[in-house]
Amino acid sequence: MADTERAKAQEAISPVGVHSHTNIKPHRLNNHALACALLASTNSILLGYGKPDFTFLSFLVDVPFPNDIGVMSGAVLFIKENLDISSTQVEILVGVLNVSSLIGSLASGKTSDYIGRRYTIVLAATTFLIGALLMGLAPSFPFLMAGHVIAGIGVGYSLMIAPVYSAEISPAMARGFLTSLPEVFIVFGTLLGYIVNYALSGLPQHINWRLMLGLAAIPSLLIGCGVIAMPESPRWLVMRGRLDDARQVLIKISDTIQEADFRLGEITRAASSDHLDSSSAKWQGQGVYKELLLRPSRPVRRMLIAALGINFFMQASGNDAVIYYCPEVFKDAGIHSKKMLFGINVIMGSAKTSFVLFSALFLDRFGRRPLLLLGSAGMALSLAVLGMGSKFLEHSDRKPMWAILLCVVSVCGIVSFFSIGLGPITWVYSSEIFPLRLRAQGSGLAISVNRLLSGVMSMTFLTISKKITFGGMFFVLSGIMVVATVFFYVFMPETKGKTLEEIGALFEDKNAEASIDDGREMG
Repeated sequence: MADTERAKAQEAISPVGVHSHTNIKPHRLNNHALACALLASTNSILLGYGKPDFTFLSFLVDVPFPNDIGVMSGAVLFIKENLDISSTQVEILVGVLNVSSLIGSLASGKTSDYIGRRYTIVLAATTFLIGALLMGLAPSFPFLMAGHVIAGIGVGYSLMIAPVYSAEISPAMARGFLTSLPEVFIVFGTLLGYIVNYALSGLPQHINWRLMLGLAAIPSLLIGCGVIAMPESPRWLVMRGRLDDARQVLIKISDTIQEADFRLGEITRAASSDHLDSSSAKWQGQGVYKELLLRPSRPVRRMLIAALGINFFMQASGNDAVIYYCPEVFKDAGIHSKKMLFGINVIMGSAKTSFVLFSALFLDRFGRRPLLLLGSAGMALSLAVLGMGSKFLEHSDRKPMWAILLCVVSVCGIVSFFSIGLGPITWVYSSEIFPLRLRAQGSGLAISVNRLLSGVMSMTFLTISKKITFGGMFFVLSGIMVVATVFFYVFMPETKGKTLEEIGALFEDKNAEASIDDGREMG
């Protein structure tokens, strides 16, 4: 039956052919596709909202804290007093998120291949809902820990499934924008966490932190309700042999039936080349890790290197660690006013939000490579300048205002260039470069590297900085970003304007992109 449907799909698009691709390509963003991507990306609010930002904590207390961003920043101050837990327990509580999100990201790919992209989004939201309720109602530290672990698993699922689902429903001309929405929502979630902290901090101590954490359940409930109207990914449906269902979805997220049929034909041919034939209805994601890690073809090896590399450098850039510990950096530079530190935090938050939105809006116009190379090169320069400023202040008895301003501007530059490049483009690139059968698990594997490095950086940044000074650490990070810039230039081809089915050719042959374009021009 699946073979018959597949033949019909091929027949439906045969009059169009590759030569008509330019005419079929949509010229505006489909509203249904936008709504689906927005809803899927709403999960990412929970990452920004639920992670503690110890930049904020360091404004209130004079000790440095370990990793993370959002509402936990204010809540942990009240938790510590209300539940009478030690500083070590606080460190364990906030550090466990990276470990549990690593588990979630590793499991997410196989899960989404098995139950579908749509229900994986529901699973991620449900997991976070359970975690939020456990944290909000926790009578003791063990319950609080259990809730944070469960919520972290939901975060890991969300980091993979939101960009993959968005990439699979998006037209090529808008995929960069739609797939970068998770990063926009992460930033928005962090801002929401700050607002909730401020609004609830005046409530009694035994209530405020519970509300801060429990309110994270609201986005999960919204996603659970909204998913009723969300279609399944048409590419997953084709992968399971459900071509009629896939066509119905494509008609909704395309501007014309001709465009929907063309996209269905492309996806069907890609599925056939991936050996997803009539038996694909029984395929549940088995054998993918073997193909990715043990016996990868040359194109798959290049895809894996690109995906793992960009996720590695996203965290190895030290962006999160610089933000987490910037109060310590600025205190070391001679800034001790909490009001001034808070003002710097507001400036950094504004810069991050502005440049994330800029990148998302212009990714499909300028392309991934230019913004990624600009961002990584800009980070390398900003980190070097911050290193020089920090070194000058370390060896200066006086703290001249120009040197302090140089450090502040450099930190804002680091945040801004990260938000232009690595911040949003990591999610976009990881979700679009793998072929259909490998996409979910390949993306999940890459994001697990991201989570692992995030934990390593947060746990080692302060220790290493004390050994080699903050200035020395910034020079090391600048060198890492120089290497990253070279890596991106060599290993990451431009994917702007290519369908997901065309991107595979970019990793097969240096001349593949020209071949695709020549094929279009022949029509």
